[in-house]
Amino acid sequence: MRIAKYSANGNDFVIFHDDSKKERNELAKELCHRQDGIGADGLIVVVPHEQYDFEWEFYNSDGSHADMCGNGSRACAHYAYNNDLAPQKMSFLTGAGVINAEVSDNSEKSGMVLSELTPPEIIDQAIEYNGKLWWLINTGVPHLVCLQDDVEEFDIEEARELRYIYNANVNICSITEDGNLNVRTYERGVEDETLACGTGMSACFYRAFLEEKVQNNIEVYPTSKDTLYLGFNGKTITFKGKVKKTFETNWEI
Repeated sequence: MRIAKYSANGNDFVIFHDDSKKERNELAKELCHRQDGIGADGLIVVVPHEQYDFEWEFYNSDGSHADMCGNGSRACAHYAYNNDLAPQKMSFLTGAGVINAEVSDNSEKSGMVLSELTPPEIIDQAIEYNGKLWWLINTGVPHLVCLQDDVEEFDIEEARELRYIYNANVNICSITEDGNLNVRTYERGVEDETLACGTGMSACFYRAFLEEKVQNNIEVYPTSKDTLYLGFNGKTITFKGKVKKTFETNWEI
């Protein structure tokens, strides 16, 4: 089978396309393994769909399913466009719903991609844990969000506890002097901090925006220190950044 490896602002993915849907939990664990496989945060499989340009299957590196991944949606859109599976402006089905995306500044190797995520949903705004106030927001998958002064103070053990209590990803964010956001994320399925998480950055932006702590259309900086561009159009969060195809290879199964 022919596969591609993509990086999207610190998240990395193995991507390929197939003619039909099937369970690929074990394949995801094999391909995503850092020592014995390709190594990735997740596996994305592009399959045909009658109504939309395509549908995806998304697996975390531990083989579990995930409904949505913001960085993955941008990497997948770039892959689909470059493999003639979708036009430059596309719509595709995920477990969280339909994602609209557009590839711009494109080359085969890299390009800027914008994804319009599914409408965010606030689940809880009053979670208190260890003296901190957390919001639980679904931006395709559930995220706990805490605003604090310094993202350097990220307690991984606390994040791990919260992840299992609420079955959610865990984020902390801080506002920069120029009104942008720094974000750090602990992701379920990876079970550790990742270099970036698109839906996590979106959840952090949405809370800060609703609390009028940031303006609309700002820059967001994950642990990878890349620059992402987020905004709210009244219904959905727009999420834009650069993605890169790192290589293609054949994989025997």
